[in-house]
Amino acid sequence: MKRDAPPEGSRVIGIVGPCSAGKSTLARGLTELGYAAKTIGQEHSYVPHMWQVIGRPDLLVYLDVSYDVAQGRRRLDWQPADLDEQRHRLRHAREHCHFYLDTDPLSVAEVRARVLVFLKALV
Repeated sequence: MKRDAPPEGSRVIGIVGPCSAGKSTLARGLTELGYAAKTIGQEHSYVPHMWQVIGRPDLLVYLDVSYDVAQGRRRLDWQPADLDEQRHRLRHAREHCHFYLDTDPLSVAEVRARVLVFLKALV
């Protein structure tokens, strides 16, 4: 099966979001397609612009998730207030992201497809 090639001179795609939003899964899927994608663990940092420091992405994708869906994806030892804190820490990234996606109602394939539509529109 022939895959779509990434754009010429691929940009580094940084992926941020709360725990269990799908960052690692999306990064893996995009990497398999030849994109330079990486997760940025900003949700654990108190430095608002840490995503810029540790990731240095050309494009920033923000994946979001609700508490209930996150718990269904991976049993986490946390409370809704912990998700609120992660979102607070991610506010700078959310304000500067190039693409925001709520992953709650989406399958892994749907998340990847929507991000690919965004990336291909940039070409």
